[in-house]
Amino acid sequence: MSLSTIYGTIGFLLAAYSVIGNDSAQTLGTFISSNSKKVKWYWMWIFTSAILAATLLYGWSQNDIAFGRLDRIPFPEQFYWYHALAPALLLGFTRLGIPVSTTLLTLSAFSNGLVLEKIIMKSALGYGVAAVAAYAIWMILSRFLNEKQSVREEHKRYWSVAQWCSTGFLWYMWLSHDIANIFVYLPRDGVSLMTMLGVIAVLMGGLGHLFYTNGGRIQEIVLSKSGTRFIRSACIIDFFYALILWYFKIHSSIPMSTTWVFVGLLSGREMAVYRNFNKGKKIKMIFPILARDFMKIMIGLALSVAIVSGVIYLDSL
Repeated sequence: MSLSTIYGTIGFLLAAYSVIGNDSAQTLGTFISSNSKKVKWYWMWIFTSAILAATLLYGWSQNDIAFGRLDRIPFPEQFYWYHALAPALLLGFTRLGIPVSTTLLTLSAFSNGLVLEKIIMKSALGYGVAAVAAYAIWMILSRFLNEKQSVREEHKRYWSVAQWCSTGFLWYMWLSHDIANIFVYLPRDGVSLMTMLGVIAVLMGGLGHLFYTNGGRIQEIVLSKSGTRFIRSACIIDFFYALILWYFKIHSSIPMSTTWVFVGLLSGREMAVYRNFNKGKKIKMIFPILARDFMKIMIGLALSVAIVSGVIYLDSL
């Protein structure tokens, strides 16, 4: 086995583990937090694993395993140590519970400066759109719906079905965006069915660990936001998160950071909820919480730029 193959294999395994433990924990976080006390973890695992397998096999059948997200990022002729470094850093941040952008950190090792710039611009736009949309939506919803009030017994079944449907929709949309962060280590075409089934098995194993550990360290950013344990909040958050990802999916094939969209959505929602339910308090009191989340994703951006600069320098030697 060549050194290039070793670096590529290590990078793929680290990326698979980190992507499932980092970004998917954010995507499935509200689903986990609102169901962990009433649904066995393995039922949630079976549900999300079935969607994962169906989505990836569909992409494979269309000869587009990354759903167009790697069209501008060619498969490298040879893997180097820095291709494995990016997911290794991501794994470290996942262990610390820091929600850095998997897209920026992983794809930066394969991208040139121009592509990374477009990824950053699209991600920043996603953050802004999510924050503004969430603020406007929850300013309206909060006037008609108190998400913290108990759901009527006769309505619980309908809200539960709606949440599982919105989670399924979100999970599919997220996979069509972020699976590129793993498949960047695989050839763009010609992947055998056995290879794809092996990849699916690895990802399903990671999902099982995620649900068994109740979301891991990254789940803390979800639980720190108001109401995310309540089924109505989780359902609404997941639905609008999926809609925003759908919009940007059809907007362009450039990859984007779903982490930025997620943090922007929760930030905008948190500001609206705080303003509606804390009339006598200054809204600036919530800024330290939002600034802390924003600074965490800025860490990933700084590292991504540093990786690209290092790659360009090494390639010029």
